[in-house]
Amino acid sequence: MDRPLYYVVRALVALVQRLPLRWAARLGRAGGALAYWFDRRHRRVALRNLTMCFEQEKAPAEIRSLARENFRRLGEGYVCAIKTAAMSVSELRPHVEIVVPSGLLPPPAPQKPQRVVVAVGHFGNFELYGRFGQFVPGFQCATTYRALRQPSLNRLLQSLRAPSGCLYFERRSEGSALKALMNQPGILLGLLSDQHAGDGGLRLPFLGHDCSTSAAPAVFALRYRCALFIAVVYRLGLAQWRIEASEEILTRVNGKPRSTEAIMRDVNRAFEAAVRRDPANWFWVHKRWKPRKVQSPNSKPQSPEAATAGSLSHQMGEGQGEGN
Repeated sequence: MDRPLYYVVRALVALVQRLPLRWAARLGRAGGALAYWFDRRHRRVALRNLTMCFEQEKAPAEIRSLARENFRRLGEGYVCAIKTAAMSVSELRPHVEIVVPSGLLPPPAPQKPQRVVVAVGHFGNFELYGRFGQFVPGFQCATTYRALRQPSLNRLLQSLRAPSGCLYFERRSEGSALKALMNQPGILLGLLSDQHAGDGGLRLPFLGHDCSTSAAPAVFALRYRCALFIAVVYRLGLAQWRIEASEEILTRVNGKPRSTEAIMRDVNRAFEAAVRRDPANWFWVHKRWKPRKVQSPNSKPQSPEAATAGSLSHQMGEGQGEGN
């Protein structure tokens, strides 16, 4: 089953990459519109999430309209990610803007850039995060991902990502290699941090409701003394995006480390602002607000470091199960 599926997907990838980018975007939006009607499970998740977060601000008809547009955006993002993976930096420049604070710009030579952690979310064409180092030279970008169950499809996915120059580390098998990399200067580590982080995540508010939150950005930034930022891909129009980074999030005050909880509260607040700025641009089909599981009276709370090990399963490029 793996090989036939691989050939079908590879043919579809080749077809999409032959299309002009704006045609690919229109195709994706049409596919997303169809998915809204036929994918009942994810439609229900999106409507439930949107209602929970906006029922005091928006009418039911507006929430349904947001959900439909969200599916179109998701379709556009996925199909455009396939197309943009095959585009050179010069081909991408008319379609992508970069807005970053001075802390994310490499210092003048001969100084070497410091290590940086960037917490990113499922906004817009989020595969564009991997191209950041091509637009802002000086950093070696890296991230984590979860391998697909089908080995041939996983190789295809990674072949699409390879031209970005970003280093991808499989979170279950390549943790040691990532740790070694983080001891080098000039590393920019991007971590997707806006999904349910499992039982080991921190319980923090997001859009007014308690949820499991990955501690990974805070723990990595503290452990390797990295500056911490937030980045969001905003959709400006059809096949037009802006990668926008926040000002630095403080990880230390007066030389003393802040708690991981305090740092991740700031991360969640930044993501909240991005969601409210353009609600249709986020990944509403994911069950972000899963209830806390009842723990045994004898169980002990995890340390932030232990929580990070568990929550890394919800980091960059999971590629499956996002609607669960």
